[in-house]
Amino acid sequence: MLTITGVAGLPEIVTGDDLAALIIEHGDVADGDIVVVTSKIVSKAEGRAIELADVEPSEFARRWSEQWEKDARVVEIVLRESKRVVRQIGPVLITETHHGFVCANAGVDQSSSGAHDRVVVLPTDPDASARRLRDGFGAAGIDAAVIISDTFGRPWREGQTDIAIGIAGITPMVSYIGQHDPHGHEFRVQEVCVVDELAGAAELVKGNTSRVPVGVIRGFAWTADDTATMAPVLRDSSRDLFR
Repeated sequence: MLTITGVAGLPEIVTGDDLAALIIEHGDVADGDIVVVTSKIVSKAEGRAIELADVEPSEFARRWSEQWEKDARVVEIVLRESKRVVRQIGPVLITETHHGFVCANAGVDQSSSGAHDRVVVLPTDPDASARRLRDGFGAAGIDAAVIISDTFGRPWREGQTDIAIGIAGITPMVSYIGQHDPHGHEFRVQEVCVVDELAGAAELVKGNTSRVPVGVIRGFAWTADDTATMAPVLRDSSRDLFR
């Protein structure tokens, strides 16, 4: 049976907190589970919160912000967290982050940041963050996979969903290429990004206002891989028809 359980009661996360220990203390994590952790608390624990009072906007950030009534300091942080601007349409900035994620505002978030005039940016290396969490569970004798998730929009569809931005211990993709459907059709391109599906499923028990930033998935038959990273999930720009 597949179950998804939220980990409630976690304190406000601050720099230096041991997330694995806190999740074990407040939740029920066992061998074979998949722990899906919202990137924001990972960023907070890793000191990736930025006080807007410490930010000096560039001239471009000032001019663009004045045009669209944005906070120039936030725009400056978005630009710093971006490898390049993919689309700039009206007040919307779609950027490619230094990790290779294409998303709105480089994943910079002001909501639930812990204080007024503070923003949280994505972890520097989400795969490494996931590995540290997995190692933390391992130190407690628990063999659990880890997915770090964030909320992204999607091409062609309205609304947002959680997707994986960092993983540890779990194969991210399941390929059906070379297999056949019940009618004998051979799959040639079918691959499922299971870590994105699991991240989206965990969001059902987390949510943006519930103060439940962690979901534990139990009963899913995942493929273990301690060398796994997000690299196979990120489509190269040469194969991306929309970049």
